[in-house]
Amino acid sequence: MSPKPSPKTPPHPSPGRPLLRPILIAAILGLGLGIAVAAAMWATLTAGASGEAATPAAIGRSLAAGAAVAAGLGFLGMIAVARMAMRSAGGAGEGGAAGKAARRRDPAVVLLAVLQREGRLIDFLREDIAAYSDAQVGAAARTIHTSCRKVLDEHLLLEPVRPEEEGAKVAIQSGFDASTIRLTGKVSGKPPFRGILRHRGWRTRRVELPTDPEGQDPSIVAPAEVEIV
Repeated sequence: MSPKPSPKTPPHPSPGRPLLRPILIAAILGLGLGIAVAAAMWATLTAGASGEAATPAAIGRSLAAGAAVAAGLGFLGMIAVARMAMRSAGGAGEGGAAGKAARRRDPAVVLLAVLQREGRLIDFLREDIAAYSDAQVGAAARTIHTSCRKVLDEHLLLEPVRPEEEGAKVAIQSGFDASTIRLTGKVSGKPPFRGILRHRGWRTRRVELPTDPEGQDPSIVAPAEVEIV
């Protein structure tokens, strides 16, 4: 089967496109304002031409009516343009953020990918080693150990949680952080606890993982390898 082509990234919208609809709405409403004022003035002039008394009061009422219609349309236009602009800006921001998040792999996947690339760790862990002898497994584990340790040294700065040597007697005081110390054995009563340090623990001081290339599928840990012959 031929490999499935990677999906293409949708083209980014033009920067001016989100403002196109608000501009059109503003233009239409502006035209409506002009028509409203012109209609009021035309009514006044028509009344004067037909012999009716075009008194200043009548003209004022006509202009006031036209101005009221114009003000109402203008207010509605301002609300419509503001809402459209906010909606366009919010949609563009959410779309851009979602696109970036979709193209980024989880840091755990990136680290696993590096361990697989350098030490074939996934291949080793997924392999059924029951049919191999201890010597064969040990020889393979030595090579994988060297490669994976190199990855940790290059991309992670690790240090022990506890400064004491393993096997030392330690006292755990009240209020200890349960995320940094796990109690085992016969745990009863309240702190302080006294016991033997069986493992010093690990914490990270620095994490520097490689950056994914543009268009990286976030679900891929290791690509398939095809040798061209």
